[in-house]
Amino acid sequence: MTPQGEKTSWSAHFQRLFRALEHRNFRLFIMGQGLSLIGTWMQLTAVSWLVWRLGHSALLLGLSGFAARVPTFVMAPFAGVLVDRMNRYRLVLLTQVLSMIQALLLAALMYSGHVEIWHVITLSLFLGFINALDVPARQSFLIQMIDRREDLTNAIALNSSMFNAARLVGPAMAGLLIAATGEAFCFLLNGLSYAAVIAGLLMMRIPPYVRAARQTAMLESLTAGFRYAFGFSPIRSLLLLLALVSMTGGSYAQLLPIFAQQILHGDARTQGFLISAGAAGALTGALYLAGRRSVRGLGRLIAWMPALFGAGLVVMGLSDRLWLTLLTMPVIGLALMIQMASTNTLLQTIVEDDMRGRVMSFYSMAFMGTVPLGSLLAGVLAHFIGAPMTVILSGLCCVVGALLFARRLPALRRVLRPIYVRRGIISEEPEPLPPNPGVLS
Repeated sequence: MTPQGEKTSWSAHFQRLFRALEHRNFRLFIMGQGLSLIGTWMQLTAVSWLVWRLGHSALLLGLSGFAARVPTFVMAPFAGVLVDRMNRYRLVLLTQVLSMIQALLLAALMYSGHVEIWHVITLSLFLGFINALDVPARQSFLIQMIDRREDLTNAIALNSSMFNAARLVGPAMAGLLIAATGEAFCFLLNGLSYAAVIAGLLMMRIPPYVRAARQTAMLESLTAGFRYAFGFSPIRSLLLLLALVSMTGGSYAQLLPIFAQQILHGDARTQGFLISAGAAGALTGALYLAGRRSVRGLGRLIAWMPALFGAGLVVMGLSDRLWLTLLTMPVIGLALMIQMASTNTLLQTIVEDDMRGRVMSFYSMAFMGTVPLGSLLAGVLAHFIGAPMTVILSGLCCVVGALLFARRLPALRRVLRPIYVRRGIISEEPEPLPPNPGVLS
């Protein structure tokens, strides 16, 4: 290939990688989220370290994670009905304002010098209720920011890339700030960072909201959404695998302060570096997905990434060397990101528009809502058998789940094929001939 040809090829790849940024609303959203998410990751890191510093208890760490995410498990289905009924743009704007208030309240408590663990857990619970509405609203609103539906896959991947770029920077910054000034400054910066995403939302040009002419009762809508999602085998299988991985494997992050201090003999900076190393792998996975042309082949990735994720957790549990754990974290981050984002993309591709909010609420319930149960269980197990053995058992559960999903993958592909044909993802092809046509003659 000539140098000019190579330049053209790289230019085309770069353009394809960031094609969703051509949409003005999505561009404004990503710019605001970039700053806000750095603050979010700083707060998440600071909260877990603060709980560990105040209590030095694996049980309290598990309880903190449980409080932050259990509202998603309880409220997500009802939030999905609201998202399908209400103006998604206004819901996202509301959740960002409430999240800003939560962060500033936490900072005020810290600067007052009267913060206690129950304050942190209560405010984490409050943020959990906000996120229970925010996640399905934001995921469903994503398609309204994109003018060309074929760019949705790229938009989801770029959104995940931004999330993990912030995860790469935020925890490391938090570790340095905690060591230098304490946790309070992290909470203050997070509160102020929400101004960026709120400003981006206010600058968007959103078509007027049109309310549905007829709306059924909430319980009836919830039941219809549940039947739609769990009565269709591909959606059901995707959600169950994600729930298993999130509940058993996702709770490893809650135990990182224990690994940083007791296993690797470090401090808050060590915890920040571990999270950032995982984010580097996750960012790599998200950019890989952003460069893909189609959703075809995502099923295979969804099947095998949990196995890679589980294997990484096993190595992490066995390691007592900082260099080995740091090398393992990118693998863990990459595998979890590819499974999570691929599941999101596949669901958004096959779901009907009038069910999008409810299905994405089940997605948030599977991805985030099961984590508190896992965090609580991990905290209890770590208290009795230690954090390393808890992480090893979690990894083995993920491997088993991946193998079971892989066995069902061929059957799921046959069910999805008509949808792919209808959406223009694949062309209609004649059924293959029997292996030996001569026997029918």
